[in-house]
Order: sequence, then C-alpha cells, then structure tokens
Amino acid sequence: MVNDLISDSLTRIRNAAMRRLDATTLLHSKSVEAVVAILQDKGYIDSYNVLENGVKKSINVVLKYNEAGKTVINEMKRVSKPGRRVYKPAAEIKRFKNGYGTIVVSTSKGVLPNDKAYELGIGGEVLCTVW
Repeated sequence: MVNDLISDSLTRIRNAAMRRLDATTLLHSKSVEAVVAILQDKGYIDSYNVLENGVKKSINVVLKYNEAGKTVINEMKRVSKPGRRVYKPAAEIKRFKNGYGTIVVSTSKGVLPNDKAYELGIGGEVLCTVW
C-alpha cells in the first residue's frame, strides 16, 4: 500500500520520462490531480485525464519532450514528506531557480504554484519543486 500518493506520482512521472514513455498512469487523489493540473499549466506535461473504473480512479498523464527527445522536466523533488512537513510563508516562496522552476504549495486556498501563492500573499505546505 502506498502511503504518500504525491511522492509515488512524482516517481512514476520521473521513471516514465527516463524511459521515454509517451504516457504513465497515476493513482488518483484530489491533491495529486491538483499537482498534475499545475504541471500541465506550467508546461511540464502535455496533458492528463482522469479515468474511472467503477469506484477506482486513476490519472493518465501524457509526458512532454523537446525537439531533441529529452524530457522538459529536469528535476522533480518532494519537499514535504509524511515524516517531516515543510511550511513556508509567502515571502519565502517568491521565486525558484531564478523564475525557471515552480514550487507547488498547498495553501488554505487550495494547491497553488508559487507565483500565484505569492500574489495572493499566502504561504503553506511546500509539496514539491519542479524545474
């Protein structure tokens, strides 16, 4: 049984990208779906859709590659883990990798990218970083 669905999802995306697969399947939760939606908005993945098999749901993610066939994701890291939660105020999540990266933050307004959370002036739990 998987305890941390976000870590599992990031690892599945990383592994599929290393193997140059077109798509991968993730276990569904609302937080995973929100993280994947942010990845699509920021251009790290091509698309995603939620598949329903009766009661069970899964997310099919289509990966994105550049002209040279290399994945557009350089690095994906899980920051806040079940054993050690990491919280940051709005001032500390302003920029990541000089604006080229994205920090995904779970706030009171939902799961947001760092630029949106800074714009709203709210901090929260840092879920992961992507660049």
